Amino acid sequence: MKKHFLLFIGILLTGLLTGCTQVKKDNLSLWYNQAPAKQALVSYMQDITNKKSPNFIPVENRIAVFDLDGTLILETDPTYFDWALFEHRVLDDKNYKATKEQLAAAKNSREKGIFPTLNANREKMVSEAYKGMTLEEFYSYVRTFMQQEQPGFTNMKRGDIFYKPMVQVVEYLVKNKFTVYICSGSDRLMVRPLIEQNLPYIPNKQIIGSDSTIISSNQGTQDGLEYTFKSGDTLILGGKNLVKNLQMNKVSVIMQEIGVQPVLAFGNTLSDASMVNYTINNNKYKALGFMLLCDDLEREYGNLQKAQKMRQDAAKYGWIPISMRDDWQTIYGPNIQKR
Repeated sequence: MKKHFLLFIGILLTGLLTGCTQVKKDNLSLWYNQAPAKQALVSYMQDITNKKSPNFIPVENRIAVFDLDGTLILETDPTYFDWALFEHRVLDDKNYKATKEQLAAAKNSREKGIFPTLNANREKMVSEAYKGMTLEEFYSYVRTFMQQEQPGFTNMKRGDIFYKPMVQVVEYLVKNKFTVYICSGSDRLMVRPLIEQNLPYIPNKQIIGSDSTIISSNQGTQDGLEYTFKSGDTLILGGKNLVKNLQMNKVSVIMQEIGVQPVLAFGNTLSDASMVNYTINNNKYKALGFMLLCDDLEREYGNLQKAQKMRQDAAKYGWIPISMRDDWQTIYGPNIQKR
């Protein structure tokens, strides 16, 4: 009897200890504990989820927005995911007949490292590259591209380019009943397969990005006000860019699509500045803005000059800097190495 009693006590204690371990589990385990950004986020979460705190935020107002390229995923080598996809479409896809302008732009970037500036003409070229594809054809095209080897790294596919510490941040927010929106400068249709694979709990309705026209397969050149969708019609990409979701456009689209001022924002460049500033200024709730620094030269293709400039801007505008070099124990996981 004594033996069974001791066994029961042992099982009970094990269960209690296991329970305590689960409660105290570090949701941001890939971050160094002393990282100021981690400490700021954890302290913030403890405050705004405490119903007795004057800073308590109701669940319906716990809105967070994240940029994609350079904030959640690799952007520094060799280039943005959306532009790499464009290069592939123009230079590698034998089924696509590119224009001279598209060929010149893609060759200059791939062979010479010369990238066109972000302007209306660049967005026009990119949108036209997928004109006529159905939505499912485009999603499949992106998923297939995601299976290619990622240049610049070993053991990495193009679809595996998410920063694991930032994935933990998203998961941490969701566990604390935040609604997380991806607010990307890349085309939202292109972003969907990436999010689907890596953050499957973020639905399409919470993915915001640049937009191009979507039309009916039988619409032709008719305006959408003149055409009626009919049985047998299929949605296809119209090939015309509508909006590039950067800078002030991010703020406008957030208000149009979410309709609520976020309380947390995460970015990495000045193209995210408007989004982050909108979040932290004139907010009825306690709000924070974070900016990633591309300061890791060993595990990532960083740029110390840009990182230092961003640190200065963070101090100027009241953003919290996140150092990839100093704050994260890993970037992509132990099996992925920079070449």
